Amino acid sequence: MMAFPNSGFLSEASEELRAMLTAQATEVSLDRGDVLFEQGDEGDALYAILGGTLEVSFLAMSGRKLSLSLMRPGEVFGEIALFDNGPRTATVMAAEPSKVLRVRQRDMMAQIREHPDLAVDLIRLAGLRMRRMGAQLNEQVFLPMPIRLARKLLLLAGQQDSPTERITLSQSELAEFVGATREAVSKTISTWKRDNVVQPSRGGLQIHDFDALRELAESDLI
Repeated sequence: MMAFPNSGFLSEASEELRAMLTAQATEVSLDRGDVLFEQGDEGDALYAILGGTLEVSFLAMSGRKLSLSLMRPGEVFGEIALFDNGPRTATVMAAEPSKVLRVRQRDMMAQIREHPDLAVDLIRLAGLRMRRMGAQLNEQVFLPMPIRLARKLLLLAGQQDSPTERITLSQSELAEFVGATREAVSKTISTWKRDNVVQPSRGGLQIHDFDALRELAESDLI
């Protein structure tokens, strides 16, 4: 059994908490297109990615699918279910063959009843998670779309084996990630192409000028 990673929600967890989660975990294999859980499902487990890539998306009230992120090995998600088994707020699907570790809420709670000190660690981690979620919400609501797009491209590039590799997402898919129309994303990318910041191609793009894109991502206005 592989250990739970020291990243994401668990980046500041104690060794005791990670050891407990590892002991309670089971491995789940997913083929491309398999849905791990859907928006609205009852939340009952925490997950960590061992291999592959998972897509996170949700369905807006308009019926439009919005892709939120791509998650790769080492990322931890679904932690809200450790505190509240309410409905899942997003859908998680395998974008390629993947493996994840899963810890059921009932198994974790049984361990906490035996070792109450672990609850203090979880409460502290929950507070940090709420702060991070608030910051992400502010970014999505208040930042102009080009800044959100620049930040998303830098994030996606950083998740690849080499940041200079071609990012294989269409402009429609990028629009879903940043909550914008395809036309708005296409117009922004065309401007960046003219300035030799990115080079778009069918079904993807490549970043040419990382410094310029970082300046865009860190600016207050574009």
